[in-house]
Amino acid sequence: MSTYYAGLLADVGILLLGALSVYIILATGQLSLGNAGFMGIGAYLSSYLTVTVGIPLTLALVIAAVTAGAIGVIVGFPALRLNGIYLAMATLGFGEMVRSFFLNLSPMGGSEGFHGMQHISNGYIWSWASAILLLVMILEHSQVWLEMRAVRDDETAAGLVGLNTTIIKVGAFGFAAAVAAVSGGLFAHHHLYIEPGNFSFERSIDFVLAVILGGSTVSPGALIGALLLVMLPEYLRFLAEWRFAAFGALLIAMLLLRRQGILDRSLFRAFALRRPA
Repeated sequence: MSTYYAGLLADVGILLLGALSVYIILATGQLSLGNAGFMGIGAYLSSYLTVTVGIPLTLALVIAAVTAGAIGVIVGFPALRLNGIYLAMATLGFGEMVRSFFLNLSPMGGSEGFHGMQHISNGYIWSWASAILLLVMILEHSQVWLEMRAVRDDETAAGLVGLNTTIIKVGAFGFAAAVAAVSGGLFAHHHLYIEPGNFSFERSIDFVLAVILGGSTVSPGALIGALLLVMLPEYLRFLAEWRFAAFGALLIAMLLLRRQGILDRSLFRAFALRRPA
């Protein structure tokens, strides 16, 4: 595999984690447009710990994930009062607040960015991506995920049958923030340079698009969406300056023809029924 395609494959793994962070929150019926902010926290904190403090990367990623998860819980509590577009706008504001914070944080380079990280391999990136994807897939078959889906389907009814909807929604925010932070840490140590613009609103939109395109009801949909968002523009290069227009047209056509995304639970059920006993 060439260095160029190896880089694209690494970007798929990083985007997969960002998409999973959105997918986890969507499972409770909430939409976050601020996950790029948690990604930025993970990127800057893990980079500071490895470059300045000298902590091993794996430990730095764990610390960044725990820190971002705690911040996610703090953000999740006031977000409980909001729904729909209001929640999306509030999380968007949080993401921009984080970006502005790092833009003015001189010890981390401010607008000039931060560098000095050691490069990581594709194997390391995909070890994290595969492990977290597997963890989410296991979680999907647990009682916890059933409770999350119950909150998404009808929060009032879920509360009436005894579910603690506050803990479920806030927990989803915390878990998603931790996953996004790991994505940011891997991004920083793959690209070896970060600046606040790497974690803007557009990054959060990429996460959401990957989930919507790949399938918002099953976690492997995030993998399919990440692959398409990274790889498809490259295979449209023969269209030259029209390739992004063609990519946008394909996205629109996909959403019109299959709103649930490429993968959904019905496909998994059909596959299970076709397997020999």
